[in-house]
Amino acid sequence: MLKLIKKVLKTGTATVGYPFEPLDLAPNFRGKPQYTAQQCIACGACANACPSNALTMTTAEDGETIRWQLFLGRCIFCARCEEVCPTAAIKLSQEFELAVWRKEDLYETADFPVCHCRECGKPYAVQKEIDFALSLLQESAALSDRQISDRRVQYETCPACKKMHGLSSSDRIDIGRHMTTEAR
Repeated sequence: MLKLIKKVLKTGTATVGYPFEPLDLAPNFRGKPQYTAQQCIACGACANACPSNALTMTTAEDGETIRWQLFLGRCIFCARCEEVCPTAAIKLSQEFELAVWRKEDLYETADFPVCHCRECGKPYAVQKEIDFALSLLQESAALSDRQISDRRVQYETCPACKKMHGLSSSDRIDIGRHMTTEAR
C-alpha cells in the first residue's frame, strides 16, 4: 500500500483542475450555437437541416410574423445548421456550460415580419428573405433601382397571383426530358 501512495505522490496530478482552471478546447470543438438575428433571413434552411428538431420555424397565430426558435435542450451540436445557413447567422461557439435554473432559459427566439401579397393580401413569405434575394440580384446582375423596383412587384406577389396575372414566365417553360424555354 505504501508503494502505491509513493507512486501516486511522485506522479502528481493527472486530471485538470476544472472548474477552477479553464479547459483547453480543440479549435474544432462544437459548443453552443451563437445566433445573430440581424443576419438571419428566416429562410428555414437551418430548421430543415436540424436532425434533432431543436430549431423550429412557426407562424404566429395572427399570421403577421414567423418565429425562429432554438431549444438548446434538444441540440446535439452537430453543426448542420451552421453548414446550411446562407448568411452565416449561426455559428457554433466554444461555449459548453449550458446549465440554467429554468427550462425557459434554454430557448432562443427571433420574430420576423411576413410579406403580404400585393394582389390578394395573403401572407406568404418573410419580408427579409425577399429583400435579401433582391439585394443578391442587384449585386450580381448590376440592375438599376428602377429595374429592382419592377422586380420587387414580382417578388412581393404570391405564386397563385403570379400565375393568375401572368407575372411569371412558367407558362413558357416546357418541362420534358430536358428543360427548355420556348421563345414567344
